[in-house]
Amino acid sequence: MSYECSLERMTDKIQTMSKFGDAGHGGITRYTLSPEDNMARNEFKKRMEAIGAIIEYDDVANMYATLPGSDPDAKRIVMASHTDSVKNGGNYDGILGVMSAMEVLEAVADQNIPHKHPLTAMVWTNEEGSLYPPAMMVSGIVCYDYLPEDIKGKFKYEDMMKSKSVLDGESTFQQALDATEFKGDKKNRLNQDDYKCMFEIHIEQGPILEDAGNDVGVVDCVLGMFNYRLRFYGQTVHAGTFPMDKRQDTLFGASQAICYLHEEIDKLGHPELVYTTGELVLHPNVHTCVPDYVDFSIDCRHESPELRDKVLEIVKGCADKQWAGCKCEVEKMWNRDTVYWDKTLFGYVEDAAKESGYPYQVLHSGAGHDAQFVSYMMPTTMIFVQSKDGLSHCEPEYSTPEHCTEGATVLLNAVLKADKE
Repeated sequence: MSYECSLERMTDKIQTMSKFGDAGHGGITRYTLSPEDNMARNEFKKRMEAIGAIIEYDDVANMYATLPGSDPDAKRIVMASHTDSVKNGGNYDGILGVMSAMEVLEAVADQNIPHKHPLTAMVWTNEEGSLYPPAMMVSGIVCYDYLPEDIKGKFKYEDMMKSKSVLDGESTFQQALDATEFKGDKKNRLNQDDYKCMFEIHIEQGPILEDAGNDVGVVDCVLGMFNYRLRFYGQTVHAGTFPMDKRQDTLFGASQAICYLHEEIDKLGHPELVYTTGELVLHPNVHTCVPDYVDFSIDCRHESPELRDKVLEIVKGCADKQWAGCKCEVEKMWNRDTVYWDKTLFGYVEDAAKESGYPYQVLHSGAGHDAQFVSYMMPTTMIFVQSKDGLSHCEPEYSTPEHCTEGATVLLNAVLKADKE
């Protein structure tokens, strides 16, 4: 039997949550553990208590709302996402997963749907890392013991507690935790002993579903990626007095390198491969001076490690060349392998999508999510819903209430399949 979620309830949740952190022009700024985030968290608590869910908090302010199942010894099935946003973000990224988890529990309570396992809706703290870096901080803390060695070093508990606010450069994540009413007990953390598996639903953050005319994405993996820095060293001289042919202009050299990277990587002929230079540092950053130092990022993502290695060879090769007379150094910042979701849970989601009759397709996630870290600890999978124009992390971000409700319906039925296992 297939169950449905409520469009009316989902629409109401979207409208209500969009008020918390309303930036005044269609989107939100809702930093983790801020007054605005506390409003969203309290709304979550109020609605979940109204259906009889048991509310718990852990030591890093994750929230858990649980409907007991018929078997008191069964492990919990958790559906999780986050309430925090980036600065001037949208009303769907992250919070859709929380609202969908709420909707699943509300549907179960409203329709008295039988279930053996306790069902938990979870709010992750500080997924975005937009106030206290890094992103996915708290899932990194909770899943620390299970993370690959080259990732876990970035999520040491002591280091995370010292993370400083990007707004004032002084206040720490530890201070924010100590001040919040949502800090609880470490024993309440997501763990292997008490939890069977995790689902996360999210807006797609890309245009693939919309372009294909599909509503729901059955996600099979998070793409592998690497992030490197290219640093260029030249000489600062006066902009008005030094001849062009004698300059070592690092910005000009870095620009040549960026163009070279695009040309050479595109020659590999893989349109699904994506790569980005999103950050550039310039010194001395004075309009009357030729720059003597430029540092830029290169982010590359694709499922295939062999293809990523080919791209990396091109990137590393930049260090063997001179760019406008400037020296180039290439340094690895971090990388991750492709993370594949649990095949059984993936099957439940695909079966639920088929049975719903909603147009769907299998696709990858190019972005990281808390589920990525949880997958190292327990079976995990994801569901996407269509994003209008593929936009996310910006105020125009939008998914229709109908698409959101369809995603929640697929989540509900996939969870019930996992419950019957």
